[in-house]
Amino acid sequence: MCGFAGFVGSVDDREQVLVNMMNTIIHRGPDSEGKYVDEDAALGFRRLSIIDLSSVGDQPLYNEDKSMVLVFNGEIYNYQELKKELQDAGHTFVSNTDSETLIHGYEEWGESLVERLRGMYAFAIWDTRKKKLFVARDIFGIKPLYYAQMNGTLMFASEIKAFMEHPKFDKVFNEDALGNYLSFQFVPTNETFFKGVFCLQPGHYFTYENGELNITRYFEPNFTGDTEKSFEEIVDDVEAVMKESVAMHKISDVEVASYLSSGVDSSYLTYLGQVDRTFTVGFDEGKYSEIQDAKEFAASINMKNDAKVITPEEYWDRLSDIQYYMDEPVADPAAIALYFLSEEASKKVKVVLSGEGSDELFGGYNIYCEPLEHTSFNKIPMPIRRFLGAFAERCLPRGMKGRGFLMRHGKTLEERYFANATNIFTEREANKILKNGCKPGIQKITKPLYDRVKGKDPVTKMQYVDLHLWLVHDILMKGDKMGMANSLEVRVPFLDKKVLELAETLPLDYKVRAPQTKVALRAAAERNIRSKTAEKKKLGFPIPIRVWLKEDRYYSRVKEMFQTDAAKKFFDTKLLIKMLDDHKAGKNSNEKTDNSRKIWTVYIFLVWYDRYFGHGKPVHPAMHTR
Repeated sequence: MCGFAGFVGSVDDREQVLVNMMNTIIHRGPDSEGKYVDEDAALGFRRLSIIDLSSVGDQPLYNEDKSMVLVFNGEIYNYQELKKELQDAGHTFVSNTDSETLIHGYEEWGESLVERLRGMYAFAIWDTRKKKLFVARDIFGIKPLYYAQMNGTLMFASEIKAFMEHPKFDKVFNEDALGNYLSFQFVPTNETFFKGVFCLQPGHYFTYENGELNITRYFEPNFTGDTEKSFEEIVDDVEAVMKESVAMHKISDVEVASYLSSGVDSSYLTYLGQVDRTFTVGFDEGKYSEIQDAKEFAASINMKNDAKVITPEEYWDRLSDIQYYMDEPVADPAAIALYFLSEEASKKVKVVLSGEGSDELFGGYNIYCEPLEHTSFNKIPMPIRRFLGAFAERCLPRGMKGRGFLMRHGKTLEERYFANATNIFTEREANKILKNGCKPGIQKITKPLYDRVKGKDPVTKMQYVDLHLWLVHDILMKGDKMGMANSLEVRVPFLDKKVLELAETLPLDYKVRAPQTKVALRAAAERNIRSKTAEKKKLGFPIPIRVWLKEDRYYSRVKEMFQTDAAKKFFDTKLLIKMLDDHKAGKNSNEKTDNSRKIWTVYIFLVWYDRYFGHGKPVHPAMHTR
């Protein structure tokens, strides 16, 4: 796990520019650095040593005649078999790294190299002869990759902040992204909050040659639900593929530990991995802490558990630094908790296993049950349901029983579902609270995704949307950025090519039987871990935001931010403060109607905006004097 930055194009003092870019991502690779600079291109690298700890594995890496240069972030889990195939074809290796298989693989197979890879990766290869850049990202988007074309220069990096050290970079806020952010709690497209900066989407690569950028999609998931196997046979397959994936993800020259919550995903990985250490965080408030359950589970399988109780003070005090590491605001409160979890783990290890991806692949979110419930009501003709939904939204008071149900079922799945954390703000609410309004954009984002899964069952449609939006821009974004903020490699065995190939064949009944989710996966887990854990309902990462926002010190902190010039620039601050005051007073306090997530989404944006656009260049926390 590492980080890289580079550019193609002319600039004065190009080596120093590259060094400055590399220094912004030193947290991704504190063990060593390397750089390549010629008159056309510059590639810089920061290394966190995991495989082949010798300096021979330092990057950039080269092919035999040094005509090609590689920088790479991630892990290739099938590198040993690829290496043997390449050696048989006559390639000479100088290290035992997985990285070197990429550059020889590109020599041998060209752009089709990516179709052979099993792992998490973002990498760039510069061909010095053709003056051509090849950049690729893994099929799930586990590792980040950003690029920008500005002023005759192409910049690329693991994190956006590296671009700010390049003289050709124009730092301009992209206000068009704000409306969708308020609805999704993240930016759900390849655009970013920086105008002209894009993320390369999962399963894509691009080439850059003679000033021309060409992007190609090389992989797309295809959920067929096509299997003739019995349920027990599928459970056997799930168990086998997960054992094999965990074994592959444990390949390392340093100790591998595991995150551990109280749920089935991390518990099953922990058991399969037979790690020595597990790590858990939680809060003092009882229902907001999984520490006791995690400790009980760890004890039941004879494993150590290091647990940390996060105090409200440290949670709030680190928000600005955490937004710096995130590059873009993600208003998922779990992102901040994940920072403290990775910080705790990094004190003991360099690598952890984590359970991201199981819900998207195996059907784990509770909301996936919704289309399978109330089937009698869904038989009512849609025009009547639309009328009832519109009536409920306009005429029934918030919090009234049945209002939300009528509103949701007055729309088709394609109209109402756009990500697992749907509808922080509706488009109507976002348009009202934003000074410049917001253009309708949710359907523009989701319709192309739904079009690609027409005719599939509703759960498969939801999985496909979540794989492309929620997983990429929330779950994996925070997993990578919070781990790397603490120089910690986070590996995700559920997000493995072989696991996906099996998950694609699962029929609906093997995924969701309302109210049960992840049916086949839970059955496999229950063979090895206690039923209490294997059957536990999906909880997420519980954070007491609702509680904190009613306390004077945090209410005051948010109110102060809602009165800043930045808040006044983008928002109707009277509405913001009314929303905050109503929450503190206990109005709309029902979990289904309270506004704490809306308040938090706006607040996190403003904290991020202040860090990146309020004081010139943002300062790296390691260099920041508190």
